[in-house]
Amino acid sequence: MLEKFTIPISAFNHERTIRVYTPTNYGSEQTKRYPVLYMHDGQNVFEDHDAIQGVSLDLKDYLNTSGLELIVVGIDTNMLGDERKNEYCPWVDGEYSKNLIESASTTGGKGAAYVEFIVHELKPYIDSKYRTLEDSTSIAGVSLGGLISTYAACRYPHIFTKVATLSSAFWRNQEEIEKLLNHTDLSLLEKFYMDGGTKENEDERISKGFLESNHAIYDILVKKIENTKFEIVEDAEHNYSSFRKRVPGMITYLFL
Repeated sequence: MLEKFTIPISAFNHERTIRVYTPTNYGSEQTKRYPVLYMHDGQNVFEDHDAIQGVSLDLKDYLNTSGLELIVVGIDTNMLGDERKNEYCPWVDGEYSKNLIESASTTGGKGAAYVEFIVHELKPYIDSKYRTLEDSTSIAGVSLGGLISTYAACRYPHIFTKVATLSSAFWRNQEEIEKLLNHTDLSLLEKFYMDGGTKENEDERISKGFLESNHAIYDILVKKIENTKFEIVEDAEHNYSSFRKRVPGMITYLFL
């Protein structure tokens, strides 16, 4: 079942749409509790008709078919101006970003407040409304959603013990996220899934830099987290038609 509601984000002074998937047996198992996966770009997570460009990760059908007993919380994107980038980037763009796209930017920097909302406002609400396993919480995201998921795991490794990032745009905050990963104790993280395509951008130079930025993150993570996987997908592009094909591998690695 898929439910939708709004919840206020105190730091941003507005309400955000939240979508919650509950397993097919949730209604019949009156006492059973379930692990929870939090995902960004919530309107693109479950169903095509809600997705921004008409293609989603199709997670609702996949979970219904697989029978995996998992609650998934999708947090919708703030589509106003540059707010998606502002909220999913903990820091303003760095030199790696400037060099890669040959353009400076002052956007980003609201990621910390966004993560605080998830941890201190959204998660307590979800745990009170649904039969969750409060100590079995994961987080995942696509592109910039992968960056903010990684940041969240660094800030709260005792909460987000499993992480998945698909085609992550680490490059926006490359220097700072590497520094944070190097100086954070990640011993509580159980699993970390990463992937990236070889054709993330039409510009071959940018595609190469995109993948190299992910390699750099993986090189740090693999030394800190025993169960870390980095999947390089040949010819995969930076779009949801490509992302959705990798959902089964991501879910299998994290939860099966």
